[in-house]
Amino acid sequence: MRKALILFCCLPFMGNAQSNNIKLIDLYLNGEYQQSFNGNVLIAQHGKTIYQKAFGYRNIDLKLPLNNSSVFELASVSKQFTALSILQLKEQGKLKLTDSLRAYFPQLPYHNITIQNLLTHTSGLPDYLNQMIKKWDHKQIAFNNDVIDFLAINKPKLLFTPGSQYEYSNTGYVILASIIEKLTGESYNNYLKQQIFKPLGMDSSRVYNTRRSKQDTIANYAYGYVYNAAYKKYVLPDSLKKFDFVYWLDGITGDGTVNSTTRDLLKWNNALLSNKLINALDQKDMLSPHVLTDTITNAHYGYGIDILKDELGNFTTHSGSWPGYTSVLTHYETGDYTVIVLSNNESNAVGISQALCHILNGRAVVQPYRHQETNVDPAILDKYVGTYMFTLKIELVKRDGKLYRHLPGRSINSDVELKPESPTKFFYSNRADIQIEFELDKQGNVAHSYLINYGLKIEARKSE
Repeated sequence: MRKALILFCCLPFMGNAQSNNIKLIDLYLNGEYQQSFNGNVLIAQHGKTIYQKAFGYRNIDLKLPLNNSSVFELASVSKQFTALSILQLKEQGKLKLTDSLRAYFPQLPYHNITIQNLLTHTSGLPDYLNQMIKKWDHKQIAFNNDVIDFLAINKPKLLFTPGSQYEYSNTGYVILASIIEKLTGESYNNYLKQQIFKPLGMDSSRVYNTRRSKQDTIANYAYGYVYNAAYKKYVLPDSLKKFDFVYWLDGITGDGTVNSTTRDLLKWNNALLSNKLINALDQKDMLSPHVLTDTITNAHYGYGIDILKDELGNFTTHSGSWPGYTSVLTHYETGDYTVIVLSNNESNAVGISQALCHILNGRAVVQPYRHQETNVDPAILDKYVGTYMFTLKIELVKRDGKLYRHLPGRSINSDVELKPESPTKFFYSNRADIQIEFELDKQGNVAHSYLINYGLKIEARKSE
């Protein structure tokens, strides 16, 4: 995957500091490309592109390179398109956010769920994938009406009382797409085309839920690949039984299946910031914090979008993940930056995006490099064993003379071996750009512990 054409574009007339940041961004992304990143990146300031580049292949098997116009599956970044469509219908007087779910689908056995609950993931609806995986014919492609019929017939219980908690719900956004269709008499696909894509000039964007059912194709399409450890290469998820749901869920819309380019997504983001598609009041409502999603980071959810704050300032974002794809669209108020990362080999789009945002703000990141494993005395690993709190809690365990990262509550099958590149620094063996580094005191005991996650270095707290 390392010999594909790389396309590059950046604005030539920038200040020295910004120009230097762009050089560091290019250095960083080329380093990630050498590690494993395959995908497209666009960075804008004040709505104008300052960096755009494509890395790797859109078709690995045929060695067809990506370019800046390649089309990617957005996965859950699609949800903001669904949310805005609902607000458009609200403006037209076709619905209220306080409307009951049963007003549209009385066959569903769920009471006291409102459209706003669906928008904010506070409905308590169970995940349709988890429910259907055991009871649906995997040779039959499901569409939205099939999901609704399945819920009506099987009546899986709510996870909690509607409005009482937050639990990310793909099911809610599938139902929202079906409400759009019911109120407009149009397919979700055509509604987005006529009411969003065409008005914004998003000419390369579409809802793509006909790849398997109709063998429909898209020009310049970035096929999504997963890594097969057995064959030590990237393959289409369709070829692996554990990912057979990419076939039988291919007809579902609302929670995913919007496909787009980095250029079109910038047009979309600019529209969100300038109230082009809905009035200013509803646009502000969409981008306002409606429900707390994380007490540690004080993260909130709006309508189809995350509302957060970190050391760089206030920002909105949403990521997406589907076998073969990861995506993220982020906008910072401070500096008015937009960062878009789309990957078609499941690279860590969020981690890469966070590093890019730090570089844009003049913050230091650890540039990626190739790690070389070395031999260390297994006895030295004992001092590193323990529980650490980084952005999440992890455990370092020793087995058979090797160090592993273990996530509490998870099976050891998900453990990742930490390979030593020195007696005090270890890198993840799963192609992720993550390292753990230790500083020792004069007595040889651990004084400080650091996680380097896609270039961002944070210190850990070790539990005694």
